[in-house]
Amino acid sequence: MTVRLAPRLPNPKTTVRWRLTLLYGCLFLVCAAALLAVTYALVAHAATTGPDLVTFGPAGEAGVSFKQAPATRPTKLVRAPAEVPQELRRVLGSPDGQAAVRFVGRQQQIADLHQLEIESAIALAIMALISGGLGWLVAGRVLRPLRTITAETQQISEGAFDAQRRFVANASHELRTPLTAVRALLEMVISDPHATPATFRATCREALVESEQQEQLIDALLALAQGHGGLAAREPIDLGLLTAGVVRAQRADAEAAHLKLDVTLEAAVVEGDRHLIGRLVLNLVQNAIRHNLPGGDVRVAVHREDGRAVMSVVNTGPAVPAGEIERLLQPFQRLGRDRAGRREGFGLGLSIVAAVATAHGAALDIHPGGDGGLFVAVRFPRAQQFAGETPPLQVKSREALPSG
Repeated sequence: MTVRLAPRLPNPKTTVRWRLTLLYGCLFLVCAAALLAVTYALVAHAATTGPDLVTFGPAGEAGVSFKQAPATRPTKLVRAPAEVPQELRRVLGSPDGQAAVRFVGRQQQIADLHQLEIESAIALAIMALISGGLGWLVAGRVLRPLRTITAETQQISEGAFDAQRRFVANASHELRTPLTAVRALLEMVISDPHATPATFRATCREALVESEQQEQLIDALLALAQGHGGLAAREPIDLGLLTAGVVRAQRADAEAAHLKLDVTLEAAVVEGDRHLIGRLVLNLVQNAIRHNLPGGDVRVAVHREDGRAVMSVVNTGPAVPAGEIERLLQPFQRLGRDRAGRREGFGLGLSIVAAVATAHGAALDIHPGGDGGLFVAVRFPRAQQFAGETPPLQVKSREALPSG
């Protein structure tokens, strides 16, 4: 047995603007109908209190009396037209004439009210059309800011989704690279029937190097996520001492690259997360050393400016176009777009710097250096808790490493 269901009728497409149009149109129409009803009631009341009796005086005046409220409405005398014959005056003054006057008056009142009803209906129909148009216009004006907000929100959501998708794809690529290399090394040594213990040890060392790369990437991703996640707690940090420790740890890399390291540090207190600020300083110093030329310069400085701690890093190196700086602040972006076979970092350094600076409310100033490379300055906000106090530690040093 086959049961066929009747096709469902498509529902009319209703939008918010149509619903608001219906609401406003009904309100306008109700107001118009109420106005017409009040007008009709006033006219009908005036018609029912019309003249009830007409009399003629000897001097040619006609007296008009009213049936409603005779005590408050005295007889009003008006002069009758001269051409009214005397016989007609006599007839109108008789009881039958007065009845005829009342009958004609009532018929005229009924005709006037009927004509008013017709005109009111026409006016109400016109007002219905006008109310619909006004409702559509008012609904559009009301919804215009909402449409703007919705469009901007949708655009922002789409942009955030695209950025997140690119981030996941890039992170997957970077994580897959060392895993693939480790797998290839292990498969190669296992499949080699002539492999010796020395071969296994060499393969294990290479696998450890790849694992270290993967560990560094995961640590960088965690730092980036923490920077975007904001600060859970704040503590006072001497930015000069913190930078001195980072520079000391990177001195060997600068010597190996035959770089001249010029360091000028002052005590400057900031409030924030020590680990994240340390990562910011480390990334800036590492980038300045890594992306440099043999015998080049790296200048690191920390000073106070109007009560604010400022750290700046300047290096020589390949010229960086100004139009590329904004792209370099995005995750997994390098000056050379080709990532294959590169060991110059993961393209997360400046993006972590930007995220940490934003989390601390710091201003980030980046532009191409005069001798190539980059000039980067991070201006932290004033430490409110320690404003006006002398920092407990003072560090001023100037180090220069021989260019070899």
